[in-house]
Amino acid sequence: MKTRQFWYPLPERLIAQHPSPRRGDDKMMVLHRDTCVLEHRTAPDIVSYITDNDLLVVNDTKVFPARLEGMWPDTRGAVEILLVSPAPSDAADATPSFSAALEATSWNAIVGSGRTCRPGQKAVFGPNAELEATLVRPLGGIGMWRVDFSSSRPLMDLLQEFGRTPVPPYVKREGTAEEEKADRERYQTIYARETGSVAAPTAGLHFTEEIFDALDKKGVQRVAVTLHVGPGTFRPVKCDDIEDHHMDFEAFSVSKETADAVNACKKRGGRVFCIGSTTVRTLESVAASVAAEGGDEVVKPGTGASDIFIYPPYRFRVCDCMLTNFHLPQSTLLMMVSALAGRERILSAYAMAVRAGYRFFSYGDCMLIV
Repeated sequence: MKTRQFWYPLPERLIAQHPSPRRGDDKMMVLHRDTCVLEHRTAPDIVSYITDNDLLVVNDTKVFPARLEGMWPDTRGAVEILLVSPAPSDAADATPSFSAALEATSWNAIVGSGRTCRPGQKAVFGPNAELEATLVRPLGGIGMWRVDFSSSRPLMDLLQEFGRTPVPPYVKREGTAEEEKADRERYQTIYARETGSVAAPTAGLHFTEEIFDALDKKGVQRVAVTLHVGPGTFRPVKCDDIEDHHMDFEAFSVSKETADAVNACKKRGGRVFCIGSTTVRTLESVAASVAAEGGDEVVKPGTGASDIFIYPPYRFRVCDCMLTNFHLPQSTLLMMVSALAGRERILSAYAMAVRAGYRFFSYGDCMLIV
């Protein structure tokens, strides 16, 4: 398929720059796959679409303040670093998991600067230049470097102190302290547990304790996977043929409890409701691996890294229903939801969302595909 087949016109005014005044006060478009019927509801109404025979799966990754703004001490020029993932040791073949490497001092990071970067250059961060970063070597990808950090205090403590929340590039901000305070709270799901993401699994931002309480009263089982979201989630598809696009690897983990719950749901004929594209990618990655090995179950517990790219006519092994935000034109996320509900249906629904004034992207409204 061609990338241009996933384009749609979007007025800039509909790109949400701030979250709704109160969590959960968002519109929700419901797309019925079997009838093509569209409904206009609100996020709390998701409770009415899920039964006690179904399973709700969320991504419990936690966003950390991964963006650093500092300077080159020799020129006092500005530099920005976005931490992406702990760097593997020279002897390792794979990037270590975040859970095992949150205190790492060597990171794969995106470096932004007005100067040409070279190995050995040093930058400083913090009000008292307490944190020093040394560029070690360039990596694959524009602006990607191996960076070594040094300080008398743990790196994660310093990030919490003066790092900034890595909101997406289409959220245009002045960078005020009030905006950062709001982002620390609202660019995070209420069930975030496992630190490691530089982007939120935004479908989960719509959930409140009240919604979960209502689901609990209905007897709906809820489990979690972990997939740490990297900046590749915003990387545009630049090739003409979507089959030529390659996804970045993202670390994931699936517990035995979650695998057992998914397998049991599928066995009894229930539906798996995936909250967000990262949950879909995790479960479909594991299911593809199990199918390739000829396993009896649909999924199994384990850890790994996923670069699965889901686009039409992909056949889903796990995901039956999906809550997701409205995505960028020609993005991999738009291609994923098109694989689930059909490209023409999705583009028609997006056209309706534009006409109805839905808010788009990370801080925007949501769509439930059932």
